[in-house]
Amino acid sequence: MTVILLLFILIAMLGAWYLGYHMHRSVVHVKKNRLPKNYLVGLNHLLNEEPDKAVDIFVKMLEVDSETVETHLAVGKLFRRRGEVDRAIRIHQNLIARPQLDKIYRVQSLYELGQDYLSAGMFDRAERVFLEIVDIKEYSVKALRALIDIYQQEKSWERAIETARKLESSTRKSMQAVIAHYYCELAELSLSKNQEDQVEYYLKLAIEADSYCVRASLLLAKYFMQNSDYKTAIKHLKRIKTQDPDYLSEAIDALASCYEALNEEDALVSYLLKILEEYPRVPVVLILSERIRKWKGDKIAAKFVADYVRRYPSLSGLALFVNLYSSNVEGRAREDLLIVQGLMKKLLTDKPDYQCGTCGFSGRSLHWQCPGCRQWSSVKPLHCLQE
Repeated sequence: MTVILLLFILIAMLGAWYLGYHMHRSVVHVKKNRLPKNYLVGLNHLLNEEPDKAVDIFVKMLEVDSETVETHLAVGKLFRRRGEVDRAIRIHQNLIARPQLDKIYRVQSLYELGQDYLSAGMFDRAERVFLEIVDIKEYSVKALRALIDIYQQEKSWERAIETARKLESSTRKSMQAVIAHYYCELAELSLSKNQEDQVEYYLKLAIEADSYCVRASLLLAKYFMQNSDYKTAIKHLKRIKTQDPDYLSEAIDALASCYEALNEEDALVSYLLKILEEYPRVPVVLILSERIRKWKGDKIAAKFVADYVRRYPSLSGLALFVNLYSSNVEGRAREDLLIVQGLMKKLLTDKPDYQCGTCGFSGRSLHWQCPGCRQWSSVKPLHCLQE
């Protein structure tokens, strides 16, 4: 029993020594790898909203400590998001300047520097940085997207098309709908310069890229209307129904003008009545009511609009009905309707006509690229979402 007791005591002593030795090593390891005092001071300045002092400390630390590179990258991003791009540039430039910096961190720092330049509107510098890393596998897609952003803001549409095709090849995701818009941009530019051959050329390329491009159809119709080829213009305008019926309202006025130029108003009314059955929209009712009013008088036109509003109630439809009906009554009833008409006009004046389905941006005019989220074809007429 004495021998066994001695063995237990010996084992306990050895275990205690072993645990003590490894605890000592762990403490030494922690002490060796703990963050420098200056780093903590820098963070304190940052938390106290003293960014100038924090940046100075972090930059000085780069000269002596290479183990906090990721933290510096994070701080650079923080400054950029806060709008302090000059400080972000300073941090990333100092990282890149370190000759012993690992390649992976150098590429990451270059990418962040490119984003700094992009945020600051220094597109030429940003482009050079992204072109430098575009062939590096891990950053190829990010660099291509950044380059597309630059070329869109610079309106360099040929470069945007070329880069979008490279991105399409890298991601295996179609960019044809966006490329079609780039061709439409080139077509509009040519249209403003009266370069008619170029207009038709670019718009055909747009349709080839995306057969559902409503913008290309509208521009082709505009082009043929300018050349008095109204039948061809009508053909392109009618195609919008199959491309995206939400944009039909954008074609109604042009359709009416084409049919009037051809003296085919009966054909216009027939077509619009058919459209109205499939896609009830106030702009279609407006054109039809004007024609009915012209041919059969205010009362018949008001009845037509009233029937539509009963089936598809909306504020804009009701306003159209009140406008027509008020001209057919007199006395106190007319005065009351005029009050209602004024209130509805005020409500509709403050109401946007278009809204982005992605970010919710709204406005009074159609933007093919949303100013908010920068998506293409995401802004649509608001009435198509409400009626």
